[in-house]
Amino acid sequence: MRRLISEARVARLATAGVDGRPHVVPITFALEGEALYFAVDAKPKRTTDLKRLRNIAANPAVSVLFDHYEEDWSQLWWVRADGTARVIGDGPETDRAIDLLVNRYEQYRNVRPGGPVVAIAIEHMTGWSA
Repeated sequence: MRRLISEARVARLATAGVDGRPHVVPITFALEGEALYFAVDAKPKRTTDLKRLRNIAANPAVSVLFDHYEEDWSQLWWVRADGTARVIGDGPETDRAIDLLVNRYEQYRNVRPGGPVVAIAIEHMTGWSA
């Protein structure tokens, strides 16, 4: 499953707020050990007060879905990582997470993500492949 995750370029983050309503957004990410990182980047957004961050503050249980689709269905796969998310403040862990993202995505080499940065402690993974 880790090999498949490392091949994925984008994932879908699922959060839920205090109202229990699901919220799913695509994310770029970096995986290191049992931690998955993503950051709020400079793509146009009205604010950094994002629903995903408010949901994590209210309910840190999250799922991240990685998947691959092709018309050749023998190539299909998906992996879901469930865990606990937290917004991390400035410091070595944030610096390391941003460095991982910069190394993974060429687009971040010109404009490093400014954050906030989120760390997800992966507690369980499940998946399927054809």
